[in-house]
Order: sequence, then structure tokens, then C-alpha cells
Amino acid sequence: MEKIEDFKKRIIVALDVGGKKEALSLVSALEETEIFKIGLELFTAEGPSLLKEIKNRRKKIFLDLKLHDIPNTVAGAVRIGVRHGVQMMTLHSSGGLEMMARAADSAAQEAEKEKTIKPLLLAVTVLTSLKDAQLQEIGISVNIPEQVLRLAKLAKSAGMDGVVCSPQEIEVIRKEMGAGFLVVTPGIRPSWAASDDQKRIMTPAQAIEKGADYLVIGRPIIKAPSPQRAFQKIIEELNSSQYGSSGKNCS
Repeated sequence: MEKIEDFKKRIIVALDVGGKKEALSLVSALEETEIFKIGLELFTAEGPSLLKEIKNRRKKIFLDLKLHDIPNTVAGAVRIGVRHGVQMMTLHSSGGLEMMARAADSAAQEAEKEKTIKPLLLAVTVLTSLKDAQLQEIGISVNIPEQVLRLAKLAKSAGMDGVVCSPQEIEVIRKEMGAGFLVVTPGIRPSWAASDDQKRIMTPAQAIEKGADYLVIGRPIIKAPSPQRAFQKIIEELNSSQYGSSGKNCS
């Protein structure tokens, strides 16, 4: 059975806020959290200086920019991410095999050059805010699980470390891709939290049971009266759940 400390390492707190002051206040308040996600809005507002400040506080960074551009541009962005010392980065799998492969090569080469650990590269499959009808609007005729699995296979063949997908696709990816391929899951809402704009959601315990490696949780924690208490409440929920021994320890 997993220990409480193991569950703490598997929760990524999303700093979905508009500026540095609020972000660093949350980092300070969430003493037990190890990994923080910095997304597009916050990174655009504050830039790389925020990464340095969070690193100085001995926290890990999940840089969630969902890179999607020509292969050379994405490879260059990944190199810079390595220099900033981030632990995880995202790029869109729909950017294609060459884009992802170039990114993987770039990350490995730059990490060797900088004598540092290569960040985990995660391919975003289908955004958790989308439904089948919205996929059809952009010309994708298959349903979401089929598209997610197709993109996951492409990502693995390109050398990605894992994927970002909704909780609803965890089982099919775990079954088809094997235990060594990471599954990072947003759309996580504790039973006591509102669903907000996420459409394909699941509780933390359910996601762990199905095989998720990391859970990305934002508003239920950062918008709570006490973010630290909300974080602890999720850990307690996982620890007391009948699913507590089902997942992997991905420390």
C-alpha cells in the first residue's frame, strides 16, 4: 500500500493564476507540494524569472506550454526549458512525429550538455475541455478515445515519456502502452469540488485506480479558503480510499 508521502509526490498543483505575487504566495502556502504547474497565462505574464524563483524554493516545475510549431522551433524551446531546469514539459502530439522526435532528441542532447536530468516530455492528446462534437468541428471524425490512443501511440514512437489525457482515457492508454509510459491526468476533481469547465473529469482515487501516474489539480486547491488544507484533504481521501494500493509510485 502506498504511503502518504508517495501520494504527495503524485499531485501536481496547477498555478492557474495571473501573476507572480499570487503564484509565489501559493507556493509558500503549499509547503508539502513538490510539483507546481506553470501554464501559458502565468508564463506569458511573468516569464522565466518565475521559474528561477520557484526553483530557488526547492520545488519542481511542470512547464505546461503545450508547444505546437515547426520541429525546429519546438526543439529550440525544449532546449531552453532544459536550461531553466524544469522537470516536465508539454507539447501537442498533433504537431506530428517529426516535431516530437526532434524535441526528444533536443532534450536529451541539452541535458547531457548541461549535465542535468532530462525533463519528462509529455504529449498532450485531446484537451479535457473538448467533446466528440467539437472534434468533428475541426475535421476529426473518430471519437475521443480513438483519437487519444492514436496520438499516444504516435507520441511513444517519437520518444515521448508519456501523455497528458483526461481520466476517461487512462485505462485504454495503460492497457495499450504499458506500465512504463507515463499518464498525467488533468480534469481531476475531488468529490467535494465543482467541475468548472472540465468535461471529462474523475476523482483522485478513481484516477489512481485506473493507472494515472500524476494528477494535475488546480482550482479545488488554489481557490480553497486554505490551499494547504485542501491539499491535505485530497491526500487523506487517497490514503483512506480502497484504491490506495492500486497505483504506481512515481517519485
